[in-house]
Amino acid sequence: MVKVSVIGASGYTGGELLRLLALHPEAEVVFVTSRRYADTPASRVHPNLRGVFDAVFTDSSAEEVGKGSDIVFTATPHMASMKIVPQLLETQAKVVDLSGDFRFSDTAVYEKYYDTVHECPELKAAYGLPELHREEIKKAGLVANPGCYPTTCILGLAPAVKAGLVDPERITADSKSGVSGAGASPNRASHFCMANESVTAYNPTGHRHMPEIEQELRAFDPGVQVSFVPHLVPVNRGLTSTLHCYLNSQVSEEELRAVYSDFYRDEPFVRVLDVGEVPRLSAVRGSNYLDIGCFKIDEERNRLIIVSACDNLIKGAAGQAVQNMNIMLGFDETAGLKAAGLHP
Repeated sequence: MVKVSVIGASGYTGGELLRLLALHPEAEVVFVTSRRYADTPASRVHPNLRGVFDAVFTDSSAEEVGKGSDIVFTATPHMASMKIVPQLLETQAKVVDLSGDFRFSDTAVYEKYYDTVHECPELKAAYGLPELHREEIKKAGLVANPGCYPTTCILGLAPAVKAGLVDPERITADSKSGVSGAGASPNRASHFCMANESVTAYNPTGHRHMPEIEQELRAFDPGVQVSFVPHLVPVNRGLTSTLHCYLNSQVSEEELRAVYSDFYRDEPFVRVLDVGEVPRLSAVRGSNYLDIGCFKIDEERNRLIIVSACDNLIKGAAGQAVQNMNIMLGFDETAGLKAAGLHP
């Protein structure tokens, strides 16, 4: 058994990490930290864990957590992770960071879109999207878990961009996330009266996930430009992205699907649906699966539409983080993650 800890375990993502790790066959959870809820049983904050995971939150230091752990998940806010990750790495613990602090290969891009100065630009992380970076993740001491929106967009677009099938400069990602994506702390946007019976676009230009999407897709084509518009929708969890592209060459819908099927042939958590079959949130909610489908071509306008969907808290956050842990430590990549989605 490996000793695993979660720093910042009181939020939605932290709670999902505890739920997954509590039943992981190779993991022993040794520290769960929360300054706000120190000395409080985790099951009081996450009532679904009662009888499953009943440890008590502590306010342990990063050094103490690192020295007592083989691997640490930092489920901490942006700009907070970069203050503690260096301390954890000094203890020789491996780290999976769920913030945006280490996702960018170019620190200047991070500083521009997060409007801050990076405190440890010398630290470089493997980008934690296993379908694209498995070999780097295997060797990494620090993995930057992707954002939930980028996960659906990058995986939904990568095969078409790599194959040169679409115009790289005219890609639009119309993405919609459940309210849990706004985090556990109350705010005006996620207040029931504001979110219910409404679909709200936010940060329609310059969203910090846009350069993250472009960074990964530019590995296949340096000319990629993405117009990314996120929306908040009145569901608890789940995220779907409708991806609009223009074709560079003639291809049938079945040929397009075959490109995707071949690209993800050996991927345990990406499911390529049939032509015309649209991914449903109810099929992925609660699971680490990401579904890609639709594959519809508007021949009159030479336009391609692809839809991808995942659970924003699992494949979009905690599940992908555990998947990365499995790869880093040489476990079965699917360990603790084989549960099907909650349907309906």
